[in-house]
Amino acid sequence: MPLERSSPTGPPPATRPEGAQRSGAPAGAESVATVLVAAGANLGIAIAKAVAGLLGGSGAMLSEAAHSVADTVTELLLLTALRRSRRPADEEYPLGHSQELYLWALLASVATFVGGALFACWDGVHTLLSHREPGPAGLSFVVLAVSFALEGVSLLKGLRQVRGEAAGAGRSVLSHLKRTHDTTVKAVVMEDSAALVGLLLAAGGLLAGVLTGSSVGDGVASLLIGVLLARVAWVLGRSNASLLIGRALPSRTRQEIRAELLGIPHVETVAGLLTVVHGPQDVTVAAKVGFRDLATVAQVEAACEQAERRLRERFPAVRRVYLDPTPDHGDGRREPAASEGAART
Repeated sequence: MPLERSSPTGPPPATRPEGAQRSGAPAGAESVATVLVAAGANLGIAIAKAVAGLLGGSGAMLSEAAHSVADTVTELLLLTALRRSRRPADEEYPLGHSQELYLWALLASVATFVGGALFACWDGVHTLLSHREPGPAGLSFVVLAVSFALEGVSLLKGLRQVRGEAAGAGRSVLSHLKRTHDTTVKAVVMEDSAALVGLLLAAGGLLAGVLTGSSVGDGVASLLIGVLLARVAWVLGRSNASLLIGRALPSRTRQEIRAELLGIPHVETVAGLLTVVHGPQDVTVAAKVGFRDLATVAQVEAACEQAERRLRERFPAVRRVYLDPTPDHGDGRREPAASEGAART
């Protein structure tokens, strides 16, 4: 029988995922604030872009309006994800609802693709085929400038949180964005970055129309915005899908956990190690452990208690620790672990 050492149903105090910030506001509260700032900025920007696009007849501006609407829907879905994923565990969901965060975040990436990328590509093709004359661009340039400032504020908010988390993990911002389990912040940073690039593309399309009197530049800008949004949606969708399936901790972290277990008195081998990320602050660790042959039941229980305590202290995102004593076959071999292959992936 495995010896289970698990934490209480509710989240542990001051938990943080591997690589999260070590001080300041809780990661969840800061993520909500980051998403709220982005949602407010995107809603105002979407209205302004739509008005400017309709008055000026700019396809690129309408594409950017669709981009901002998609971003607003995305932020609302992310807020839903943060709220629902915090529900406590119960009898029907003994591991809690942390993974629901990735389901709603995956839907948010679909919204970015459908509401932003497809519309922008359609509008770009329509603009190129219609050969319409560019309208007045003055208002559009003003809206783009204001939008750039607002998107920049939202991006700085997200980057401030990411920098704090990356510093706590001892790695660069880009590396942390690639490896973080908090996909809500990752979505805000990526979408705001894409928004700034999209604004520059729209400005370029408008400028080309002013200089040439042709809408070709406007249509090309819309197509490029669509491609940009499709790429963002793909990256975010793939990241959330891998976590929704049940991704393991990074290889380096698994090696550190294995070393921590081997440092426990009376533990001789770790035949298999399995880690599953359920949420940004919710990780399960299970291992097949070989104890010293002469270890007593009391010593094994004490080792399990110490293992849980040490893992929780070093990796606060770990909520559950399951240790399965592995019998010796008498020839020095330990019983093979079915999870060992998963631990090496």
